[in-house]
Amino acid sequence: MNRVSTRKIKIGNIFIGGNAPITVQSMTNTDTRDEKSTIMQIKELESAGCNIVRCAVLDMQAAQALKHITSAVSIPVVADVHFDYRLALEAVKNGVSALRINPGNIGDISRVKLVVEAAKNKSIPIRVGVNSGSLEKHILDKYGRVTAQALVESALSHVKILESMNFYDTVISIKSSDVMQMIESYRLVSDKVDYPLHLGVTEAGTAWRGTIKSSIGIGTLLAEGIGDTIRVSLTDNPVEEVKTGKEILRVFGYVKGGVNMVSCPTCGRTQINLIKLAKEIETRLDSINKDIKVAVMGCVVNGPGEAREADIGIAGGIGEGLIFKKGKIIKKVKENELIDALMAEIEKM
Repeated sequence: MNRVSTRKIKIGNIFIGGNAPITVQSMTNTDTRDEKSTIMQIKELESAGCNIVRCAVLDMQAAQALKHITSAVSIPVVADVHFDYRLALEAVKNGVSALRINPGNIGDISRVKLVVEAAKNKSIPIRVGVNSGSLEKHILDKYGRVTAQALVESALSHVKILESMNFYDTVISIKSSDVMQMIESYRLVSDKVDYPLHLGVTEAGTAWRGTIKSSIGIGTLLAEGIGDTIRVSLTDNPVEEVKTGKEILRVFGYVKGGVNMVSCPTCGRTQINLIKLAKEIETRLDSINKDIKVAVMGCVVNGPGEAREADIGIAGGIGEGLIFKKGKIIKKVKENELIDALMAEIEKM
């Protein structure tokens, strides 16, 4: 798949943009001032496959907590700062790998210059993050409502402030809770600039609704080659954001390896509790680090044949099931032993 060409920048030990792999981001929902909880959550996110994490900087205590947090974790930490330029300066001082600010809302131009100079001195990029709930009044007055064009104009106005100070290590995000508006915004900005783009649907919702919205919004743009880093926003444990983001990238072939589980939707031929089995198997597979395809099929009539491309799988019968590899049956076991038997075979692979 051809990707839109963007400039490459470095965030900590990770590159984004250019030919760098598309990364998955998340944001902690702990109080950043609670260093222990924040560090613990970042490590959980890293274990789930998160590449870059963002922390809200509410006040000076939170900014100072970043010193211990950044030294205790392995992935780059981005400081999310609004309104107070001093928090950005303190975050840079305390080891963050990037800033998320909007230059137009952290003070007058002299204060913006202080932040930009601090970022330059530490080779720290800045993400300009615009969303549908934070448009400036004069832009809203111009367009009459939130539109894709208004969002792009807002983002580029912030970018121009940075460019006027010869700062170009910039990432852009333009997020909306309206999926179609989000897609249009990124298409427009992708045509205008070559800065790396951070994709996401803001305020996407709970795990169910948010996953659907994010998959459509982020997935549509990735299919067009747009996007260099992604964040799935969910009202849930941030680990779920990472899992969903990685799965979106896996669908497009941007994430290699890991278990790919497929399962049939069930029908009247199903004589086994496949829905329960599939959920339990999916949970058990979370701990498996193998590049394999696992099929969970509902009946022995079609299961092995339909899933012959899977490395291993099961097919349900009446109170029992078959285990098959590459479409060939290798074992018949009782229903209550099926999951353990499948996992034992996977461990051998």
